[in-house]
Order: sequence, then structure tokens, then C-alpha cells
Amino acid sequence: MGSNDAGADRLAEPTASSPGWDRFAHWEAWPARLLLAVLATLLVLAALASLTVRKDAAPNGSETPSMASSAAVAATQRDDDLRLYDRVIERIAKGESYYAFIVAEQRARDYPVRPAVAVRLPTLAYLHAALGGTGMALAALVLALAVLLAWWRRLGEEPGGQEHRLLAMALLAGGAALGLNRDFFVLHELWAGMLLALAFGLHRPGRWGASLAVAALALAIREHALPFVLLLCTMAAWRRDWKEAAAWAALVLAFAAGLGWHVAQIHPQVLPSDPQGPGWLALRGLSGWLANVVLSSNLRLLPHELAGPLVVLALLGWSGWRSPAGSTGSLLYGGYALAFMLAGRANNYYWGAVIAPAFFIGLAFAPRACISLLRAARGPK
Repeated sequence: MGSNDAGADRLAEPTASSPGWDRFAHWEAWPARLLLAVLATLLVLAALASLTVRKDAAPNGSETPSMASSAAVAATQRDDDLRLYDRVIERIAKGESYYAFIVAEQRARDYPVRPAVAVRLPTLAYLHAALGGTGMALAALVLALAVLLAWWRRLGEEPGGQEHRLLAMALLAGGAALGLNRDFFVLHELWAGMLLALAFGLHRPGRWGASLAVAALALAIREHALPFVLLLCTMAAWRRDWKEAAAWAALVLAFAAGLGWHVAQIHPQVLPSDPQGPGWLALRGLSGWLANVVLSSNLRLLPHELAGPLVVLALLGWSGWRSPAGSTGSLLYGGYALAFMLAGRANNYYWGAVIAPAFFIGLAFAPRACISLLRAARGPK
């Protein structure tokens, strides 16, 4: 992982045409041919995959958060999830305690309260109630600018990042733009995703304090940020940076304690008559991953036959970028891809917003990765 993973790539001496950060340029022919075959298969399947949102898995039979719909529609006709979050924020702003009403509120709207983790963490609702609509809009703008600045600096410091920085920043801006849509400010995944993009951009091996603090806030908003924290902990341990690994591990323990307290507040209010919420193990396969990313990002504006393959190419670009950021991104987004294939119902597609803001940076490196794979597949001259 990081800049010392030469054993996996069997590196040749870097040249002007094949710099050390270009992972696939240093591969041997047969591994490159195998990956090309897998890539071609995935691109075809991605173009054919169904990226639709069904309401059959929704707990109350309603439509799902309409990030895939236009902003004009969302502004005039908010769906059940958004109206629930609106109501929660309204009651907190009036001085009510979250745990005094949330179970009854969800039960009245036919939303599950079993298991207790079906009830969202209260962090975002309290922040929204405290800041108000204008404050949240300002916070979103500041967060978006911080994400852009953090990645501008990181791309300038990473091998290969400087020459791809302008295109990568344009792709990042497109991915982060959804975080400025105030119609979806009540969605936990939107804020968690922007915070994770910032934490990723701020992180450096040996300089991780700011990243840890931002990731902690993301984790307090949505538990789906946990894979990022676990990955950073694992990578620090791999580098034998025990101080950083211990800090990330401490954050995991603090989150576990906080989640346990949250469950303890909900559990006594759950009635035997409350139905069990539908399971998240849906095994949706490739379409699950693609739908989550496409429908929770601006790729939703493209034909799905084009949007699906672009998701695959973005992950290839991260994998071909041999640098600390590239290694982190390929493991992080590859891990989320696998998780989305296994878990999450069709109406949970907005989980993709947790990774969407910075994910498309990988597309800046995808053309070079494809060219290097093709050259490596031809074998030595």
C-alpha cells in the first residue's frame, strides 16, 4: 500500500514514457491481458445493467429520496424520507428531545424501528436545527470549497497528480456539486460523503490529525463512513505507524460506544408489535454498485449505457495511479463497490452519495491506465 508497493507491480526502471506512478505500465503481458479481459467484460455488463429505482423494497411502499429527480421536482414534492427528516428538525428546533419522539414519529409513518439502527443518528438533525437553512447553505459552501482546496493541494503533492490536476479538479467539482443542493441538506449520506472527501484530501501519512477530526464528524452523522476509518487504520498499521493506527482505532471504539448508547435509547421504546425492518443483504450484484453511484451523482444526467461504464473506468483510474492517494482510493472505492453489490436494497441507492464526491477523480487517470494496459498486454518489443 502507498508508495512502497513495488513487489506487487514488479517495477521496471521508470522512464519519461512510463513513470513510476503509472502502475499498469510496469505490468507483464499476461496479468495485463487478464485485467483487460475482465475490464472489457465489466464495461459491457455495465452498459447493459439496469440502473432503476424500484419502490418494492421501501418499508412503507413509498418512493425513495429523489436525488435522481430534478431539483425542481424535489423542491415542490418532497418524498416521505425527506418529509420525515424535515419534521424531526422542526421538532428539535422547538426544543423537543430527539429520543423522546423519534420512535413514535417513525412508527406513525410506517418506518421501521427494529432493529434500532434503522433510526438515524441525531447528529445532523441537531446541527440543522441549530444552524437553520441559511446556516446549512453556508456550511455546505464552506465544505465544498474546503474539499476543492484540500484536493488541489494533495494532487500537487502526489506522484502523477500535478499533470492530471486540472481535469481531476473539474471532475471533483462535478462530483461535489450535489452537496450544494439545499433540497437534500437533510440527507445524512450527502454530508457524510462530502466530509469523507475532505478527510481523504487532507490525509497524509504522518499528517493525519485534521483528517481524523473530519472523519469523526462524518462517522457521527452516518455509520456508513466506518469503512473509510477502518481502511485508514489498516493502512497505518501496514506502514507500522502505530500512533496513527491507534488514533483511528480509538475513533472506531468511540463510535462503537456512541452507537451502543444510541441503540440503548431506542430499544426500550420498541414494541413487540413493531415489524422487523427488511434486511439489507440484497445481493444486487453489479447493478447495485452502479445504480448507487450513478443515481446519487450527476452521472444520472447521462444515458445509463454511458454512465455505468464510466463508473467502472473511474475505479480503473484509481487502481492505475500508483501513489498513496491512488492506493487508498482503489482500496476504498473497490471496497464500497463490493459492499454495494452485496448490501442495500434498490431504495437505498442514495448510499452512493457517501463516495460520489471524490470518486470521479479516478476518471482523470483512466485514459492513461487503459493505454498502459494495452501496451503492457502486447508484451516486450
